[in-house]
Amino acid sequence: MSVGTVRILSYNIRSLRDDPAAVTRVVRALEPDAACLQEVPRFLGWRCKRWRLARGCGLTVAAGRRPAGLAVLAGPRVRVVRGEHHLLSPVPGLHRRGLAVAVLEVGSGRRLIAASTHLDLKDEPRRTHTAEVLELLDRARRRYDAPVVLAGDVNEEPGGASWDLLTGVFQDAYATAPKGEGPTFSARSPRRRIDGVFADPGVEIAACGVPDDPAVMADYAAATDHRPVLAEIRLA
Repeated sequence: MSVGTVRILSYNIRSLRDDPAAVTRVVRALEPDAACLQEVPRFLGWRCKRWRLARGCGLTVAAGRRPAGLAVLAGPRVRVVRGEHHLLSPVPGLHRRGLAVAVLEVGSGRRLIAASTHLDLKDEPRRTHTAEVLELLDRARRRYDAPVVLAGDVNEEPGGASWDLLTGVFQDAYATAPKGEGPTFSARSPRRRIDGVFADPGVEIAACGVPDDPAVMADYAAATDHRPVLAEIRLA
């Protein structure tokens, strides 16, 4: 028996440097239960900008701090049990990477871990940080006795070393149940699938992909340089 469909969004919003109103319209239209965001504002006024974004989208901040520019926002159909923020090992000369983790309660007490990450442009740090992310999520899985859904900007396409590490543990949601379009970058000329949603084997994936509703797609290029990935999952 399932507890209904849970909607998980992955979206790199480029620090709201493009059109914040378009970002808000996209997120609101997709109605996520958990919005896993990357490149959330992390400089001057970051806290105010984050809360304003959440409020504008009809969501609440479930996890995330200033470093690494990550956040998980929760929708009204889920209850936030706990939020965590982890920094990954530093690499001199590169942006600090991290992992935002939200433990959510869905339906009548069923728990789900929704996590957001943004991996490196360079191969070696990306592989190292992928392994760290997997270890942190394994700890969370055991600590909270809940399945994991990881969403994020991998900065690599399927078949790369880090992507293979992820799919050695998780289901690639788009490859499992594609719906809509696949390429996520760039928003203006999408050719590469570098953003994804990854789910534990026990999670049923109903659909995943870049939503292709023309009304929503009209805002993609103005909102940010990535396109959103939306997954619909079911918990046993």
